[in-house]
Amino acid sequence: MLNKKTNHPKGSIKLIGAWTIYDWANSVYSLVISSAIFPIYYSTYVFSDVRSIMIFSIDVNKDTLISLLSGICFLLIAFISPMLSGIADYIGNKKIFMKFFVYMGSFSCIGLYWFELENIEFSLILYLLSLLGYWGSLVYYNSYLNDITFPKQTNMVSARGFTMGYIGSVILLLINLIMIYFYEDFGFSSDKNAMKMSFALTGLWWLGFSQYSFYHLPKGNREITIPKNIIWNGFKELRGVYEVIRSSKRFTRFLLAFFIFSFSLQTVLYIASYFGVAEIQWPSASEQTAGLILSILLIQVVAIGGAYSFTKLAQKFGNIIVLTFSIFLWSLVCFYAYYIKTPNQFYMIAGLVGLLMGGTQPVARATFSLFIPETKDTTSFFSFYDVTEKIGIFFGLLFYAFSAQLTGSVRFSVLIFMFFFFVGALLLIRVPRIDKSKLA
Repeated sequence: MLNKKTNHPKGSIKLIGAWTIYDWANSVYSLVISSAIFPIYYSTYVFSDVRSIMIFSIDVNKDTLISLLSGICFLLIAFISPMLSGIADYIGNKKIFMKFFVYMGSFSCIGLYWFELENIEFSLILYLLSLLGYWGSLVYYNSYLNDITFPKQTNMVSARGFTMGYIGSVILLLINLIMIYFYEDFGFSSDKNAMKMSFALTGLWWLGFSQYSFYHLPKGNREITIPKNIIWNGFKELRGVYEVIRSSKRFTRFLLAFFIFSFSLQTVLYIASYFGVAEIQWPSASEQTAGLILSILLIQVVAIGGAYSFTKLAQKFGNIIVLTFSIFLWSLVCFYAYYIKTPNQFYMIAGLVGLLMGGTQPVARATFSLFIPETKDTTSFFSFYDVTEKIGIFFGLLFYAFSAQLTGSVRFSVLIFMFFFFVGALLLIRVPRIDKSKLA
């Protein structure tokens, strides 16, 4: 397949590079907004003296507000992405949908500069739209993997994409941290204003670098005029994909295993900072903040090595075997995390989490991609992958909230996810292996 605008053949370095640049572009959102700076801004400056707030005439606890909003976002994505992906495959133009989510998400992220308690309803809508844009764009981004690579390239290209994301997000986070810690030198009146500017920079980074990907990536794999019954045809496209997935043991068994280990992985990453605050004995509040940021950076940096090392192992021993091994290691890390109390132990866990995060995510994405028949459009297939992930995250957050509410401790919830990781590894063993000759 050729990109008619830039004429890049499938498997070309230029086309693959353009695809990986989008990981560089969007991953800053997950690090700066979801993990590092925005949670600190939210807790320290927006809700520092408020325990609950009225949102659309409903009294909501501040500690559950963002989690609840994130859960709503994941359910929205799970509901709308299959329909939109079916339409995208039917008309043969996935890029237009990817652009829609990127523009919506990046401009909403820029709008987080005005996130304040005084206009909290509008602020939360911006947060929801930015999160929706981030996760929605990934459905179409991931689906390009089959379009731009041959099977023997898929593992390494998937790893390269995640690696570009890890590197790009760390660079922007460091720029933002320097701006925040030396805010006076940058002309800001307070570190609060510098934090707000970091949200705008994140949106601009995401918007700007994605343009390179949009210029080089193809629209899809066929041209068709848009009919009046486009939604119905989109559902028909989706139904055909569902029949292929349902009739394949490899697809169904993998998606079940993916559902289990993905929600465990994503929830562990989500609760890592809360675990560090509640369960680790830091000498002081300032050392706690610095330690949490350092651990986040450590996870991202170590993930680079994890992505390439596990991908090399997958090419040598097979994707399913290596993925099963990594998920089993996740369960051991959770078991160890249950007993840690000191900052040094927390840093060790952060390093292990980074290694396994970097190893698991690209291999899982590449594995699913290799299951897709070569003659099929890819967006609808990856919408099932995406829906499985998003519904899984929703359930993972519920499990976390239930265990934390029941026990009053974040620590006990780690044992629950240890069990789920172990189950996920057992389920992966049942997935038929990929022919390694395809990866040679």
